[in-house]
Amino acid sequence: MWGAGAPGSSGTVTFQGENGGCPLFPAIDGLDGGLRGAYDVPMAKLFDTHCHLAHGRLRQQVDDVIARAAAAGVTRMICATGDLTDSKAALSIVRERENLWCSAGVHPHEAKDAPEHYLTVLEELAAEPKNIAVGEIGLDYHYDFSPRDAQRRVFAEQLDLARRLGKVVVMHTREAFDDSVGVLRDSGIDTARVVLHCCTEPPENARRALDMGMTISFSGIVTFKKTSELRQAAALVPDDRLLIETDSPFCSPEPVRRMHPNEPANVAHVAARVAAVRGTTPEAIAELTTANALRFFGLGADEKPLTC
Repeated sequence: MWGAGAPGSSGTVTFQGENGGCPLFPAIDGLDGGLRGAYDVPMAKLFDTHCHLAHGRLRQQVDDVIARAAAAGVTRMICATGDLTDSKAALSIVRERENLWCSAGVHPHEAKDAPEHYLTVLEELAAEPKNIAVGEIGLDYHYDFSPRDAQRRVFAEQLDLARRLGKVVVMHTREAFDDSVGVLRDSGIDTARVVLHCCTEPPENARRALDMGMTISFSGIVTFKKTSELRQAAALVPDDRLLIETDSPFCSPEPVRRMHPNEPANVAHVAARVAAVRGTTPEAIAELTTANALRFFGLGADEKPLTC
């Protein structure tokens, strides 16, 4: 997600929290417990694999956002990006901080404005040790903020860059699954090194992605009342190819859907909902998805797949 609302989003209203509720989220200065919610989720070590810390209001209060995430049990985060300026800012945020990493890429919304030298800049950023992926990149036919031919060209060029550099890919696709698959296949990239981030696809497309070897990541959208098909998709992903994320500041999950901006701390609610549809515990999902993320992004060479 980048620069636009989530499917079925209900607007941008600041959430006023209540005292009480989820013990995972203690009262935090400045929020009065605003990250609390309906899930009774024990403290667990969580990995938010996709959050836009360099975006807008999160960047303005990044130290507080990170502190609130830590208080909620989020021990690791990947700062995703959508254009060159954002990619540079993300690197500056994560460079001197432990257990934070970033990606670099041009989102399909920004494809029309990608400068001629953008691949050179991305390659320079990719050389940084804290830069671990190319993304988020892909196709978005819902908003069509960039012409579709420009989206496909920039997506293909960045896939080629990722292939040459040996980087994993964070892929965005919205109402463009068939074309996204076509570009991936034409690129020759190893699709086992692609994560379908913020999945909004029905079960049949999730199966197609899995058949290609992809990893699938679920955001707060999986908690929405009207996304039952997405929960079916979350239930069928193999244990070793499941990730969770917030996609913050977008996609605030239930039961804090009216909270704006979304924050990495809320990945706990994603974990709880995914656990419910998979018939396991939030703790198990936290452990599983953290191990998967470490392995997929090359952050823990000795990590082995877990099962719930």
